[in-house]
Amino acid sequence: MAQKILIVEDDSNIAQLLHLYLEKEGYDIQIAPDGGKAVELFRSFGPDLVLLDIMLPVMDGWSVLKKIRAESKTPVIMLTAKGETSDKVTGLEEGADDYIVKPFETKEVLARIHAVLRRTVGEEDAAGEKKLSFDKLTINLDAYELLVDGKRVDTPPKELELLYHLASSPNRVFTRNQLLDEVWGFDYFGDSRTVDVHIKRLREKLENVSDKWSLKTVWGVGYKFEVTGQ
Repeated sequence: MAQKILIVEDDSNIAQLLHLYLEKEGYDIQIAPDGGKAVELFRSFGPDLVLLDIMLPVMDGWSVLKKIRAESKTPVIMLTAKGETSDKVTGLEEGADDYIVKPFETKEVLARIHAVLRRTVGEEDAAGEKKLSFDKLTINLDAYELLVDGKRVDTPPKELELLYHLASSPNRVFTRNQLLDEVWGFDYFGDSRTVDVHIKRLREKLENVSDKWSLKTVWGVGYKFEVTGQ
């Protein structure tokens, strides 16, 4: 069965161009010309991946992304003319899997789609339960749930994935570039502030919960999930 892609784009020329190329690649395609239709089609079409523009009528791309993330971890690639680093950081913080700036080469879009889908399928096929437990902390990547001192704490997908990745290798130091590559899974063009922002938000959720583990900054290198005892 062909993988399904939802293109959310109000520029009909761009939408049709993407439709043409992606259909040639064997994907099943639907197009939403505005944010409201995007949410409607996301629920009825059930895409494997969403290409999402930011500047949309009815409902902007950020709002669409939030609605998708509230009910699904379906991969989302932001497709937009906004190329500033701050917009990229915002998109990644909100749970986007990749970010492509217009004007773009269709070959680049195809490569990004293949990479994101390949990574997603690999995660789904990976054997074993994706759940880590420490003192007063449970990170459940299967259910995308974070339990802190027995209470469920709302956590955006990328924050949870970052915490899981660090906690999967206790006391190992990761550089920011390693985390961008291994958690986001693509080459991030810009600075690495997005990692710092995610760590800061995780610390706000995890501060003073236990003296047996902590998120540590290794100055000049990166971060680690330090475990001192169980």
